[in-house]
Amino acid sequence: MKKFFVLIIFSFLYISIIAETNDIKQNIRGRVLDIDSGFPITGANVIVPGSDPFIGAAADEHGYFLLKNVPIGKTSVRVTAIGYKEYVQNNLQLISGKEFYINIELEPTVLELEEAVVTGSGSAFAVKNEDASVSIRSFDSEQTARFAGSRNDPARMAANYAGVSGANDSRNDIIIRGNSPFGLLWRIEGIEVPNPNHFASFGSTGGPVSMLNNNVLDKSDFITAAFPADYGNALSGVFDLYIRNGSPNKSEFLGQVGFNGFEFGAEGPLPLSENSSYLANYRYSTLGAVKEIGFDLGTGVAVPYYQDLNFKLNIPTESAGTFSVFGIGGISSIDLIGSETDPENENDLYGIENDNIYDKVNSGALSISQTYFLSKNTFYKIISGFSMLEESIALDSINSVDRNIITRYIDIYNKENKYILSAALQSKIDNKNVISFGADLNYLNLTLSEKQLRGGNWETIKSKTGNTNLLKLHAAYKYRMAENITFNSGLHYMYFALNGSNSIEPRLGIVYQLNTTQRVSIGYGLHSQIQPLPIYFTIDRDAFGNMIEANSNLSFTKSHHIAASYDVDLSSDLRLKTEVYYQYLFNVPVTRTPSSFSLLNYGSDFGTTDQVDLINNGKGENFGFEVTLEKIFNDDYYFLLTSSLFESKYAGSDNIWRNTAYNGKYVINLLGGKEFNIGNNVLFFDIKATYAGGRYYSPIDLAASLASGRESIIGSEAFSLQYEPYFRSDLKIGYRINSSSITQEYILEIQNVTDNKNVYRKHFNRRTGGINTEYQLGIFPVMQYRILF
Repeated sequence: MKKFFVLIIFSFLYISIIAETNDIKQNIRGRVLDIDSGFPITGANVIVPGSDPFIGAAADEHGYFLLKNVPIGKTSVRVTAIGYKEYVQNNLQLISGKEFYINIELEPTVLELEEAVVTGSGSAFAVKNEDASVSIRSFDSEQTARFAGSRNDPARMAANYAGVSGANDSRNDIIIRGNSPFGLLWRIEGIEVPNPNHFASFGSTGGPVSMLNNNVLDKSDFITAAFPADYGNALSGVFDLYIRNGSPNKSEFLGQVGFNGFEFGAEGPLPLSENSSYLANYRYSTLGAVKEIGFDLGTGVAVPYYQDLNFKLNIPTESAGTFSVFGIGGISSIDLIGSETDPENENDLYGIENDNIYDKVNSGALSISQTYFLSKNTFYKIISGFSMLEESIALDSINSVDRNIITRYIDIYNKENKYILSAALQSKIDNKNVISFGADLNYLNLTLSEKQLRGGNWETIKSKTGNTNLLKLHAAYKYRMAENITFNSGLHYMYFALNGSNSIEPRLGIVYQLNTTQRVSIGYGLHSQIQPLPIYFTIDRDAFGNMIEANSNLSFTKSHHIAASYDVDLSSDLRLKTEVYYQYLFNVPVTRTPSSFSLLNYGSDFGTTDQVDLINNGKGENFGFEVTLEKIFNDDYYFLLTSSLFESKYAGSDNIWRNTAYNGKYVINLLGGKEFNIGNNVLFFDIKATYAGGRYYSPIDLAASLASGRESIIGSEAFSLQYEPYFRSDLKIGYRINSSSITQEYILEIQNVTDNKNVYRKHFNRRTGGINTEYQLGIFPVMQYRILF
């Protein structure tokens, strides 16, 4: 390992010595649109400030512009247009291997000036969805790649934001303010999608490896409370992701290899219409590929196989609007063969000694949309989509005395096909008033089957083949009372045809700009969510032994959100933000018989509970205080400090308030990075450190576990114990080489550089008859190479 590090260092030094010093130019392309209507702003002036010779252009009739021969490295653009606030975007990273493309949305002035330009827009901290008043954060593909420890994964990147707790090296579950990760909504290109992770499962929103490829992401939003009216079926937060358009002018390619996989990407123009394009990226798991070649990387008998594809087609037309086709899909499988595992081998990364587990998952989403302008201020968007999630899981029990005796005891097959029809209409009445309406109809086709071996007999736990519908309607109104005051309001309605559950949910927010550098925001929302679908069809038996769907009448879990924030721009690239919030959850599924069970504690594992006879009588509350100090990348460095103090409590049907499984109480993240320009090349460093409170867990009843051969907890003491605090630090070093038309990146990242032993879980081991402690990721080097041309 030491020889390897020495080789890397000398390679960097050698490359630095021979670094090209000639000037390399690149183009900036983009489009200028009205932020409310999305209509192109013809004639908008786009310039590179301080350029010599001057670089500038005017947007054409479709809003497109081209800035030619801009020197690579960090640069800025400034956009002005009559009747709109000035927009400035700094620190655009230009490389030689790819043209830079940017969509720019201008905010109209309230006074509708005819021959003047008002400044003050284009903040580096501006968000994509201005209908969200509080608890929102925008990001792009560069941030998912920049932060140390993120593994190019948007979910792991988001774990660095205030209010979010990761503290789990094996999965990318998003735990927002003490909520179950199941409360998160994933939305891509305007449609709700199933869990976008490999090895996903029903009832969860996270997984070990993301199917989302950061190389295709456009500017997107992450919302953690009081989300606007167009979002529904979520309790904790929203990931609203957008895929960028491919290059409409020339073909460009990407190759990448790292721990996540071997990747190939391509994009370019389509011969269908002016500015039409395609974008596609394919990935195959690194460990799977290496195993197929015949190498052993020391991961034991289990190797994760997965592959995924992300793509988008963008087709603007002269008379029928713009058509877009988006798709994401992945297949994954892993066999965890405990019977072939050495129980004493700590290097068997994916082994589990007492069971054989066979897991296979297929998932994906596809949509076709049309956006059409009825006038320059009014447009509609229609989306037709399809998504699916299919999982097949089988578990074999290994005899603790004779490990050659293997018995199948769980067999699961679940599949959901969802057909989606969505329509939205938005109209900008004037520069002060914007209204929108929308409807989403989801037709769900289900096949659910779970059987378990109990007492020597196979019992049906879940069984369903059928259809149901979920309808969502929304209306929103934005009112700019003055240049510094904006009201956001709306209503969301949801109806679940399975049992007739329905919900009307008001949403309110206000943003008050105290002066040019300070803002106060307040937001409120009532939010609802259906339960994980397999739970509705869990089987119980009546007094006559007949099978019944004991949970089929469960209604929505609901939650009141209220949040208030104060932002101050300490400089053009430095912001301090504080936020307080309170969340009250009710109608939470709990057992009819008094117990500590609550569905609020599920969602961060594989599979759903088989608890029966649930009713909507549970409750919970989350409250806390958050601070963010952030310097965006400028002057070749950045840093981000986030801290969260919170409480997360729940009450089961026994009406006793307890800690939830996700009540870590505090999280502190510190990140930073620095770049060094060496000719046209860049040497960069990124660091990250996380310190978080340990999660609460329930004590194991050892006597009951020994008697049954299965882990049993002491229900009356649920979540009364807490793991030790979590600490992890990551270090990344990289080198970017820009030649005339090719960009290459070499990256070495060391995760958990201090080799801290963070507890993953405590569990009953039936082979030893004791309680084992499993630890999370140790020191772990990750290498990556990327080429763009």
